Amino acid sequence: MCERESDCYKKYQEWENNEEIKIFREYLRIPTVHPDVNYDDCVEFLRRQAESLELPVQVIEVNPRKPIVIITWVGTDPAEKSIILNSHMDVVPVYQEMWSHPPFAADMDHEGKIFARGAQDMKCVGMQFLGAIRLLKRDGVRLKRTIHATFVPDEEIGGKLGMMEFVHKEGFRKLNCGFAIDEGIAGPDEEYPLFYGERSVWHVLFHISGTPGHGSLLLKGTAGEKARYLIDKLMDMREQEVKKLENNPEFTIGDVTTVNITMMSGGVQSNVVPPELMVCFDIRLAVDVKHLEFENQLLDWCREAGGGIELEYDQKAPFVKPTTLDGSNRYWVAFKDALDELGLQVKPQIFPGGTDSRYIRGIGIPAIGFSPMNHTPVLLHDHDEFLQADTYLKGIDIYKTIIDKVANA
Repeated sequence: MCERESDCYKKYQEWENNEEIKIFREYLRIPTVHPDVNYDDCVEFLRRQAESLELPVQVIEVNPRKPIVIITWVGTDPAEKSIILNSHMDVVPVYQEMWSHPPFAADMDHEGKIFARGAQDMKCVGMQFLGAIRLLKRDGVRLKRTIHATFVPDEEIGGKLGMMEFVHKEGFRKLNCGFAIDEGIAGPDEEYPLFYGERSVWHVLFHISGTPGHGSLLLKGTAGEKARYLIDKLMDMREQEVKKLENNPEFTIGDVTTVNITMMSGGVQSNVVPPELMVCFDIRLAVDVKHLEFENQLLDWCREAGGGIELEYDQKAPFVKPTTLDGSNRYWVAFKDALDELGLQVKPQIFPGGTDSRYIRGIGIPAIGFSPMNHTPVLLHDHDEFLQADTYLKGIDIYKTIIDKVANA
């Protein structure tokens, strides 16, 4: 807090007049919110940013109305593998009544907190990438490797019409990518979280059929009995993972498998035993889980429950090898050199959710998720999502050093 009101006002005016803060807030005011996102205004905004940087821009539509914007800074050795700076344009829905500020106004309070959906997840990172490029260009820096700042759609709904398909297209192959930097998560303390891998997301729907009949009877083989067996097995597994996390202080949530019931449905009337019930589980498999063994375990439990159970996978992500963080990865060595030069404390870990990095890693390209936000509460997808102005500006300087090191590796 400022000691004097005049100092607070002066600081606020500095933030208000800062070029990078203005650009960030303008981007936040574009409501690229699900469902039915219209990306037109976002694409136009990014075209203007590319023009201001005097950099070429291309827009690729892998799917109709799902644009991918690519702003390119050609390196001194274009034949070298390029660096992708990836961010997504879309944001999750809001409950406006739960916000103290309009979620797409990008209001800034006297402490410099900028409130908006996307302030942390992840419009900040996309603009920090461009801000870092702006600083490097102003300093007359030339990078060996070409930089591609990519802005993709639909990450918040799985990236199926965005990065998931794009990595298999000729447009992506032409980028000649060797390494990618994508989003991370804020850190509430001095330490910055850094992500080198992700768990595999499985959304499993169990369609459970059983003996139907009158609710006054004790019928055998009902869908309810089978559902109970399955739920018990999976929730017992959940409890084991809870204990594993509690008993190892070095573990984060990304180091264990999470299991949660997310949907249940079935039945038509309160006194009728239904012929079918559906139970859906959101399961995030830890990187040490063997997928075939786990799927066979699910099938065994279905048989043990009495059979008549069909599995449907709304999502069934394959195993993706995490990015190697050692001397064999030249990009990581350069990234780590930048962190050391800046004196930043980082904690490498497995990402708890899912990002577009999984698709990039899935085709064999190393990727790191890193959002330079420490001393910041984790508010992605939450009400009153905000990022403090000085934290945002510091992040630009951090990326400037990282990009310089990695692009010259």
